[in-house]
Amino acid sequence: MSVTRQQADQICGALPGATLAHPPELVSWKVGGKMFACFGGDGDRDGVSVKTADADTAAMLIEAGAAVRAPYFHKSWVRLPFDATDTADLTHRVAVSYDIVRKSLPKAKRDALPARKEG
Repeated sequence: MSVTRQQADQICGALPGATLAHPPELVSWKVGGKMFACFGGDGDRDGVSVKTADADTAAMLIEAGAAVRAPYFHKSWVRLPFDATDTADLTHRVAVSYDIVRKSLPKAKRDALPARKEG
């Protein structure tokens, strides 16, 4: 059970309207200018941080061992360590984060994005 940064980039990049931000910004994936996935530390090894629905969901994922606390982020974010996450879980968690962030965008920004195909 292990994924790579390259796999995470492929999963994030497949989402409609997703863009990769590089330094001087945080290395992250954004939709509508808002971050939904972020790489920290040694971004090629450590893992990816993603948004969850709320702090309770994040706490449940951490308690279940599916994620760890995302340092420097709000409590609704978790880090998915590459060496302890499989492709299916990464795909699901990234999609959830993307959907949460996309839904929070102003209507005009949401409407300007390519359609999101479910499934």
